Amino acid sequence: MKQHRSPTRPPALGPTLSKEGATFRVWAPRAATVAVRLLPAGETLTLAPEGGGYFSGSCPGIRAGDLYLYLLDNRLERPDPASRRQPEGVHGPSQVVDPSAHVWQDAEWRGMDLADFIIYELHVGAFSPEGTFAGVVRRLDYLCELGITAVELMPVAQFPGARNWGYDGVFPFAVQMSYGGGDGLKKLVDACHRRGLAVILDVVYNHLGPEGNYLHAFGPYFTDRYRTPWGEAVNFDGPGSDGVRDFFIGNALCWIEEYHIDALRLDAVHGIFDFSARHILNELGEAVHRLAAALGRKAYVIAESDLNDSRLIRPRGQGGYGLDAQWNDDFHHALHTLLTGEQQGYYMDFGDFGQLLAAFAEGFVYSGGYSRFRQRRHGNDAGDIDPRRLVVFSQNHDQVGNRGDGERLARHLDLERLKLAAAAVLLSPFLPLLFMGEEYGETAPFQYFVSHTDPTLIAAVRAGRREEFAAFAWQGETPDPQDEATFRRSRIVIEQRRQGRHALLHGFYRRLIALRKKNPSLGPVDRPSCTVSQAGEGPVLLIVREAGGQKSLCILNFGTEPMAVDLPGPGGWRVLLDSSGGEWGGPGVFSRGEGQGAEEDTYGTNPMSAAVLLAENQRHPLPAQSP
Repeated sequence: MKQHRSPTRPPALGPTLSKEGATFRVWAPRAATVAVRLLPAGETLTLAPEGGGYFSGSCPGIRAGDLYLYLLDNRLERPDPASRRQPEGVHGPSQVVDPSAHVWQDAEWRGMDLADFIIYELHVGAFSPEGTFAGVVRRLDYLCELGITAVELMPVAQFPGARNWGYDGVFPFAVQMSYGGGDGLKKLVDACHRRGLAVILDVVYNHLGPEGNYLHAFGPYFTDRYRTPWGEAVNFDGPGSDGVRDFFIGNALCWIEEYHIDALRLDAVHGIFDFSARHILNELGEAVHRLAAALGRKAYVIAESDLNDSRLIRPRGQGGYGLDAQWNDDFHHALHTLLTGEQQGYYMDFGDFGQLLAAFAEGFVYSGGYSRFRQRRHGNDAGDIDPRRLVVFSQNHDQVGNRGDGERLARHLDLERLKLAAAAVLLSPFLPLLFMGEEYGETAPFQYFVSHTDPTLIAAVRAGRREEFAAFAWQGETPDPQDEATFRRSRIVIEQRRQGRHALLHGFYRRLIALRKKNPSLGPVDRPSCTVSQAGEGPVLLIVREAGGQKSLCILNFGTEPMAVDLPGPGGWRVLLDSSGGEWGGPGVFSRGEGQGAEEDTYGTNPMSAAVLLAENQRHPLPAQSP
């Protein structure tokens, strides 16, 4: 008889509460015996083996709030790998949680179409003075006024100490206590859904952090067959990997079901190694989609990858993994190098205007061509991929925080270039992502910070950061990740949005987002509905889109000279926006027929400027700006 892996969801791990008490289940194939030790009394309950490395047992009288540890082979006490709460930090006992304690208010929420995502990535600790989920809630109205539709949280799984980017989490099911724990996260998700905001959660399945990682004692969670830059690789395809796969798939489902998360952003999937017949990403994505369908909601899986591998988002029937979208670093690199002129590190592969043209037209710049930085061919073809499945950005936590001083584009670019960067992202046919503070030109850096307790580990992190920056030849001293001042410097100050050029840039972002949302032809569209071309021989990008009975033209001038652009005909065009306008702090908009080589049916553009035009049924003179 043909056998295959059951499509049912993985076994529930941790304590499950009932009226009588709780049932505990843990995967611990490395232990011969497992018991639950209840604190503070120290009473123990021996769990019975279920097979496959699982142990379980019922414990009457257990209530939410009780503390416990697992006792392995009558000698080793460890927290629960699937702990939902670590009130004393990563080295303390786990705590029983009642998932039903939070009374959800989002019964009418069914999610939103992925194409409608306008994403705002934020770090919970650095987004508000409080550095908590409650602090984020207090700023949600600000995000709504900006026009954001999806809030992306950097990882919130429990990590050591009170400050961390989140990629050193060691309890994937537990929510960071210094942020407000699981209760705080649920209140934030509820508050987002009340305002029509989707919530994306960044999760890390390629490694666990080094401090407080107690999984080794339970089972073969990690492997030495592969290596990652951040720690031991997760064992997704070796002996004992069935339980590991169940653990992480169960974690993904937990966020969707228990926390009502709308999408998961999978960190650095190029660090997830699986050479089995069915890749873990395929299985995980299918499990999330199946659960979402059962719940009557929409849920998505978005991958971060530097592989330029379109298989991640191709359908399973075509040999793909069936994920919903992926980040596109090539778009960022092509845009960044044109605006800044940087050529260090991986930026050495970029700097030509034709590469940005390729990013807009085909998704990936490197689709099999030779990469000087990698010294090999890189990527595959994404030219037929729907643009609404690629996430693009001019800044994100990595591209800012992994710079020598964590400085943002606002430190290097003038207002005209900052507006052009905003337009390139928000006028693209892709899914746009903003990094907290970019919308007003935040001046605070976003630097890498941790709060480890092991001196050896702290020294290793400091050395690792210096080595990572060697290829970029950053000038100056690398900020100390362990110093609390590094974290404090990284907090944004949104009050800047009311001042000087910050106010001008903030208004420009709001206008771009409003135009994108109001006009179908300025939002995300499929590939056949979008034509990307170059205006003449200059570095001017033309994007023509047709959707919802509309036709739009976006003109992005990356050159150092003004240029007159031929307008497609027949018919007239109405100007919706020009970044050169005085209301945006620009030098002034050209009138029709001005600019080098101008003729009657042209539009004059300034250097480093963006303009948005909408086709009209009848030809008439073009106003400089439309209200």
